[in-house]
Amino acid sequence: MTTAEQRPAPRDSTAPLLEIRHVSKFFGNVIALKEVSTEIHAGQVTCVLGDNGAGKSTFIKILSGVHHYDEGRVLMDGEVVRFASPREAKGAGIATVYQDLATVPLMPIWRNFWLGSEPTKGWGPLRRIDIGNAKRIAREELLKMGIDIRNPDQPVGTLSGGERQAVAISRAVYFGARLLILDEPTSALGVKQAGVVLRYIVAAKERGVGVILITHNPHHAFPVGDRFMILNRGRTLTDRPKGEITLDELVVAMAGGAELQALTHELQKDREQ
Repeated sequence: MTTAEQRPAPRDSTAPLLEIRHVSKFFGNVIALKEVSTEIHAGQVTCVLGDNGAGKSTFIKILSGVHHYDEGRVLMDGEVVRFASPREAKGAGIATVYQDLATVPLMPIWRNFWLGSEPTKGWGPLRRIDIGNAKRIAREELLKMGIDIRNPDQPVGTLSGGERQAVAISRAVYFGARLLILDEPTSALGVKQAGVVLRYIVAAKERGVGVILITHNPHHAFPVGDRFMILNRGRTLTDRPKGEITLDELVVAMAGGAELQALTHELQKDREQ
């Protein structure tokens, strides 16, 4: 029998799900990331903001196993991890939904939900896809995300952009994602559809999933975010919880307030000359 001294201590529920400590990534002489640090907690949304070339893509590719980091450490549940492939990251519970969503437009919604992992019934040569169960589970999981699909045989390509995001998010959560990385999920959407996707993000957060939202739009990030990290040329410009930053401060930091002021001053001098 295991004694009290031999039992492992329960994991601190307030401890970060993922810790990024002074992580750097180089491509030859190009600095993609330099000493980036932040924490990701279960049931919270961490928003990573930055313009094109800021390092957002490199950041998520390191976490999803596409790239290896060159310096620093990444810890999951307090243990150092270095994923050799996206499959390994997925096995650890990290799911990444890229802008293309990895959906097949002409396939039914339920097939896109499973994508090769469909439940089966029967044995041996009589084993086959349990279509009825697959459709039922897909519909139930989408309903949990707030989308009611009456016909799971409907081609996923007929759904709106926001609804396709819901399919990808619900699929990741159902298959055990503990950390969900969303790469610019609202970039190609209108105001209304972007709002729909933000609701799905909150739904995933409320189910205890840690979420990393990659975006260049602070107005989309602020309503759902719990922590905000801004990258600029591979370096952390700011990394603060929501209680320590306002939307206006986020917009100014994201826009490069100091650079804009310097540019405005230079343009004013040019006019005066």
